[in-house]
Amino acid sequence: MTNETLSITRQSPLWATGRRKTAVARLRIVPGEGRFIVNAKSLDEFFAGHERQKSSAMAPLKLTKPMTNMDIFVSTTGGGVTGQAEAIRLGLSRALVAMDPKLRSALRAKGFLTRDPRMVERKKSGQPKARKRYQHSKR
Repeated sequence: MTNETLSITRQSPLWATGRRKTAVARLRIVPGEGRFIVNAKSLDEFFAGHERQKSSAMAPLKLTKPMTNMDIFVSTTGGGVTGQAEAIRLGLSRALVAMDPKLRSALRAKGFLTRDPRMVERKKSGQPKARKRYQHSKR
């Protein structure tokens, strides 16, 4: 998809999805004033006290320096703060590539377009946790 064929309007926004662990982030990008809204809160309000996660979510924008005339609305569920921040990062990277395919190599080099496959290992029966064993008693 080239940049000429992609027209983003309020009636036809750009949608993107990012996932990490059990967190899912759905992004909607529309023309606007440059707002970044996550779950009906501003980005600063949503990640209050979590500066590392906030910078992780904003990393694709800092790397590519895109136009500021777009509003980004994010709906994220599941997981924790870190999982949601990295899900936002993946979804935002995918959206930026959809808007401008020339950004793909820069985002790929930083690893922003790779879905992190690591998940929590399930608990097994007969054990207290996924890998921990009950203590063996010799006598």
